[in-house]
Amino acid sequence: MSTDGERPLNDGSGARVAEALAALSARLDREHERAAHREAVIDRLHEENQRLRRGELQAMLEPVRAALYRLHDQARRESLRLSEPGRDDPPDPARTAQLLAAVADDVADALARLGVERYTVEPGAPYDPSRHRPVAVTSVAEPARDGTVVTVQSDGFEQGGAILRKAAVCVGRVDPAAAGATPGATPGATPGATAPATAPVRAGRDMTEPNKTGSSRPRAAGRGATMSTERNTGLGTD
Repeated sequence: MSTDGERPLNDGSGARVAEALAALSARLDREHERAAHREAVIDRLHEENQRLRRGELQAMLEPVRAALYRLHDQARRESLRLSEPGRDDPPDPARTAQLLAAVADDVADALARLGVERYTVEPGAPYDPSRHRPVAVTSVAEPARDGTVVTVQSDGFEQGGAILRKAAVCVGRVDPAAAGATPGATPGATPGATAPATAPVRAGRDMTEPNKTGSSRPRAAGRGATMSTERNTGLGTD
């Protein structure tokens, strides 16, 4: 019914609006279901990823466990051998040294399976601050041994070319007071040269030169004379 000439309302418009709202609600429900499915997939993938990471970690630690098993067995066997009834002889140093060397090799093998390689340093090798860590300085008499490795206290470890731990070494430094000194030779003289004959001591101006006051006293060493010198090793400590 209409008034003042207006067109009558279409009775089917309300049904179309209701249908549109129903379709929109159904679409929102489907999107919600898809979002819930995505969340479930993400949770499942995260759980699988965590499980794979735990498995990889366990697989990576397997060489370490195997090395520890061997170390345990070696230490246990040696302990049982030394505690045998009626055994009173002291441990064999050579056997003990072999056992400790085998233990070190097992540890190095386990580290190698993790990608960490052991490197050794031989005495006499030139000191390399990028691979060596100086722990002590030893005086040497031969100039050729100056700046070289005298003793090695521990090996070094590296991974992919990167130094993880430097080798601990003792570095040699030439002692100027001892270099070239031979019996009968003066310090600093050419090796093999004999000391000059000692000049006879004469009384008079050689030993007791009178000063301005007329007293005769032995002359002391000059102000710039020193009895010892200090030297800098110049070694890094990193």
